[in-house]
Amino acid sequence: MSYTIKQFKDGQVTASIQTKGDLNISFRGNTYEELFTIASIKEAWDADHTLDKTVTSTLTIYCLIGQRSDRRFYENASFDLKVITGFINSMEFDCVRILHPHSDVSLALITNAVQIDHFEYVQKAYNAIGNPVLVSPDAGAYKTTHRIAERLNADLIPSNKVRIDGNPMINVQGNVKDKKCLIVDDIADGGRTFKLLADALKKQGASKVFLYVTHAQFNYGFDEIKQRIDHVYCTNSYRDIDDPFVTQYNVI
Repeated sequence: MSYTIKQFKDGQVTASIQTKGDLNISFRGNTYEELFTIASIKEAWDADHTLDKTVTSTLTIYCLIGQRSDRRFYENASFDLKVITGFINSMEFDCVRILHPHSDVSLALITNAVQIDHFEYVQKAYNAIGNPVLVSPDAGAYKTTHRIAERLNADLIPSNKVRIDGNPMINVQGNVKDKKCLIVDDIADGGRTFKLLADALKKQGASKVFLYVTHAQFNYGFDEIKQRIDHVYCTNSYRDIDDPFVTQYNVI
């Protein structure tokens, strides 16, 4: 199945289905504009396949917008992920594939959701570095990183962030002296936690500290993180990055 997209000068998008068959759409999915483009394609496909029950529709989203807003952060605040997933559900795809969602909430809120495993990209980074110690940056990431460590037969060191007199402090729970460390997580934006964790690891004797994140946003740039992290590994799920400091694995 193929389709074309046209965008008008006012920003409106319209889709046209060129051939019949199963619908397979792959998008980064990290803007509202992309979600509306997906909806236009799905509506056009539905109109052309209303009576054909032999075809299926699959949506693959590589970086789901709003996935960190998986709860109401304060009283009377909007539940943004619920709004976004409600819109996705309204399209009624037979399958929605999501790459490394921030939490299980995304999968629970999306009808027919399936998680795309990010293990192969962590494995590539792990092999490129040369068998580093894996480090989970917080309690929320520990379970996922533990599963990866088991599959790689790698050492794993947990860490957690606490606040003392209002100031964030990192507690590293293991010996990293003279070891290469790979922090593994899902999303990096400002990267403050990773900078603090890298400082803590090097203070305890780590020889080098690397970072793997599936969704590399880094909307604040790399200047500060370059002072603490030796290299970043990621996918291009959020955007393409042209910087020798970053190794990207293509998913889209």
